[in-house]
Amino acid sequence: MCGIIGYIGKRDATPIIVEGLRRLEYRGYDSAGICVAGKKEIDCLKVQGKIKDLEKKVRKASLLRGKLALGHTRWATHGEPSELNAHPHWDCKKEIMVVHNGIVENYRSLKKKLEAEGHKFISETDTEVLAHLIEKYYQGDLKEAVRLALLQVEGTYGIGVLSSLEPDKIIAARMGSPLVVGVGKDEYFIASDVSPLLAHTKKVIYLDDGDMVVLSKKGYQTLDIKNHTIKKKVEEISWTQDQAEKSGFPHFMLKEIFQQPESTRNAMRGRLLLKEATAKLGGLNISEKELDNIKKIIIIACGTSYYAGLIGEYLLEDLARIACEVEYASEFRYRKPVLDKNTLVIAISQSGETADTLAAVKEAKKKKAKTLGIVNVVGSSIAREVLGGVYIHAGPEIGVASTKAFTGQVTTLALLAILLGGRRKTISEERARELTSSLDRIPLQIQNILDQSDKIKEIAKIYKDHKNFLFLGRGYNLPVALEGALKLKEISYIHAEGYPAAEMKHGPIALIDKNMPVVFIATKDDVYNKVMSNIEEVKARGGRVLALATEGDKEIKKKANHVIYLPKTLQALTPLLAVVPLQLLAYYIAVLRGCSVDQPRHLAKSVTVE
Repeated sequence: MCGIIGYIGKRDATPIIVEGLRRLEYRGYDSAGICVAGKKEIDCLKVQGKIKDLEKKVRKASLLRGKLALGHTRWATHGEPSELNAHPHWDCKKEIMVVHNGIVENYRSLKKKLEAEGHKFISETDTEVLAHLIEKYYQGDLKEAVRLALLQVEGTYGIGVLSSLEPDKIIAARMGSPLVVGVGKDEYFIASDVSPLLAHTKKVIYLDDGDMVVLSKKGYQTLDIKNHTIKKKVEEISWTQDQAEKSGFPHFMLKEIFQQPESTRNAMRGRLLLKEATAKLGGLNISEKELDNIKKIIIIACGTSYYAGLIGEYLLEDLARIACEVEYASEFRYRKPVLDKNTLVIAISQSGETADTLAAVKEAKKKKAKTLGIVNVVGSSIAREVLGGVYIHAGPEIGVASTKAFTGQVTTLALLAILLGGRRKTISEERARELTSSLDRIPLQIQNILDQSDKIKEIAKIYKDHKNFLFLGRGYNLPVALEGALKLKEISYIHAEGYPAAEMKHGPIALIDKNMPVVFIATKDDVYNKVMSNIEEVKARGGRVLALATEGDKEIKKKANHVIYLPKTLQALTPLLAVVPLQLLAYYIAVLRGCSVDQPRHLAKSVTVE
């Protein structure tokens, strides 16, 4: 959600900022802007629309030349999408420019006070208040003015500030909204995440809540909002620029779907111990005694990560026999959860910056629960907030609709369940060997499904014009049905619902007719016969059935209109295979409908405000 890029150095800043904004497009936005500090004043351009529109405007302008600049992509919260509401925002004298991610919750009261003091506002945004506050406190020291202004702010922010009064520095600060500093050779950057930095440097500093940084051409100074100098570790980014490119695929989402054989293997690498028939997870930071004393596990997550968590609940209860609950992170801290030192709270987030999940982790820590993170982005806020955790090592996921992160999360949860099941003696050695060897085969089996992509594309052509879908599954495959419905609606804008197959008769069956395609996950498992009966019920009412079935199942071809076959695996691991054709189905339907696959309307990759 929203994106910030800033540069100070010896090069022309404008092309660096524009390219950086392009690499931040995946975060979701509706407008964009850039400001460049010249020798005497700051030039600013803004557009409602895409980066390509801003780039056209920049090419026509002859004033945007300088060695210091800020850029921003905005996702509207306060005030409609418009050029006026786009960032950067400035003070009354247009001497101070601010870009901001987050929400100033007390902006109305601050604005009222500033207006009483004579300040004139021109936008509907909460961000403009920050520029006027900094103007109010400016007494010849931009760093101090920013610090004093932020002390008045309630809410979240990741901000970048530059001023014509001190045109040799950028001030940046963070509270609840991610911000990273890039350290180059005689040049420095700020950004919302590492993606726009990869082309310039791999050395970064992750800012924590309450941190500030002053960047100049000579170096940087890190401090906290209370004006204490602090030391920050310079870390190395492991991702490469090539990983963040499309590599010949028409969309990032398709590339990331096809990366899943590799990304699931990466999640297992060094962790799946085939000889010992167990798993090893470094970084948990929990002693063996504490691990054995865990009485309850609560998984907190949002969106696709929530559905991965539901599969984790099945795995942990089935294999480790530990009571497990899955909570929407957005609701967790508002319902006074019962936690203690023997409760393990697992936070799942691709970005590691999801605001609701991060807040839920902090609530769990207050109640003395142990916390683990399952995240993808190294150095992210959740990764640093939790007691310990596991990186899924999926590499950059640029498409807004999560795909490879989901399978990476489920793979990691399977490893955790195998580890705990072995320690607690709740799975036999024979079953442990069966689980580990089957998990080891998953990457090749995913590739087998991807090899059917042309067939899935042809099926997508048949169903692309339907306005509603129903996805049904049972047991381990219920969360997959929920995730399949989410994928379809978020990128194709088709209304879709996921349900337990047995619940169809408790209401949704009233919707069944020839215009309601029903996607069944009907693999050979404990509830196969029950699901087959549900298929019969749909067919009896004129519904069209698309079934995911296990290789060799000839019976289902007699009942379903279309069948996509999955390789045989254990029931507990079926979700890792079943989700892949549903990702492809959603992708191809969206493309055929002319939808913006990588940047669906109204959606952001990382929801960093509540």
